[in-house]
Amino acid sequence: MQIGIDKMGLFTPNTYLDLVMLANARGVDPDKYTIGIGQDQMAIAPLSQDSVTMAANAALEVLDDDNRDSIGLLILGTESGIDQSKAGALYVQRLLGLKNARAFEIKEACYGATAGLMTAYDFVAAHPEQKALVIGSDIARYGLDTPGEVTQGAGAVAMIVSAAPRLLALEPATAIHSDDIQDFWRPNYSKEAFARGKYSTEQYIEFFQATWADYRAQTGRTISDFKALTFHLPYTKMGLKALRTILPEATEAEQAHLLDRYQESTLYSRQIGNIYTGALYLGFLSLLEQSTQLAAGDRIGLFSYGSGAISEFFTGILQPGFEKQLAGADHKAMLAARRQLTMAEYENQFQAELPEDGSEYEIDLAMDNAPIILKGVKEHERNYQVRD
Repeated sequence: MQIGIDKMGLFTPNTYLDLVMLANARGVDPDKYTIGIGQDQMAIAPLSQDSVTMAANAALEVLDDDNRDSIGLLILGTESGIDQSKAGALYVQRLLGLKNARAFEIKEACYGATAGLMTAYDFVAAHPEQKALVIGSDIARYGLDTPGEVTQGAGAVAMIVSAAPRLLALEPATAIHSDDIQDFWRPNYSKEAFARGKYSTEQYIEFFQATWADYRAQTGRTISDFKALTFHLPYTKMGLKALRTILPEATEAEQAHLLDRYQESTLYSRQIGNIYTGALYLGFLSLLEQSTQLAAGDRIGLFSYGSGAISEFFTGILQPGFEKQLAGADHKAMLAARRQLTMAEYENQFQAELPEDGSEYEIDLAMDNAPIILKGVKEHERNYQVRD
């Protein structure tokens, strides 16, 4: 029985910041951002969008009358959780009109959605008549005028996992590497993350090399068996650094092909930025919706990394008619319709906060046209709304 990804959905807030503008405001050469780390824009989430609303908005793209009643598992991978006790997945379930699913939240930095995907694989193997909804949803925050400011972003990617998938059939062999390291973390008392950037990049590459070597030892496969390799992308040059460490294993023609596919996988990330748990799947979706060089039967490699740290390398086979499961035109239109913020608007939006004393607060929704929004808070409870 084949199990894998049947459909994918994408959501990002409708406001963004141009990184050339940010570079000029911070007194930095714009090439450092657009070439050095490979980013052009980053999505900025208003108060009316959080990890719950973005997850639900992304899931709207993948739910339909054929799969809604068969969702037996709902997993939200996020490191932007809104509650220390209640899982955001339960809010998502209600907002989507789903009922009685096993609904919970997973946290392990940017690996959370992959943990959810692998859990969903096992769930569907045990219950092939049911489907799983897995979502990676996050707001990356590092603080104003900090070294990590340029690698922020916001968005969510949703996936339906099922038997007989129409997009990507996952293969059973995976390679995992994990260790207790301190490359990135966010204590409970901090709204922004702390990162050791150079060290984190070094660990990312080492973890990739470890999982790649393990995968090759398990399967006997080589780089020649892959039509594309996709990576967790906190910024687009990071995955390229890892890819370049194994390119010498390929022929010149294979290297050129893999590099072209890699560039296709970065387009959405260049425009949206870092979305933590969803970043790998944003790159995978970008690859599928931008490339004209992929075909059914092609093997795709996916490298997931979550700081702290754990990594996993796994693979899948593109299914016949996979392109019919994509919504590239819709995603292109969504990105084109966003509004560019001024620096003043960005900084004000970044610093806006919900009250933490239980007082009532209504959010100005004039600039947010998303179907599902956060209206405000009252007595420490968040008030979500599904627009008609």
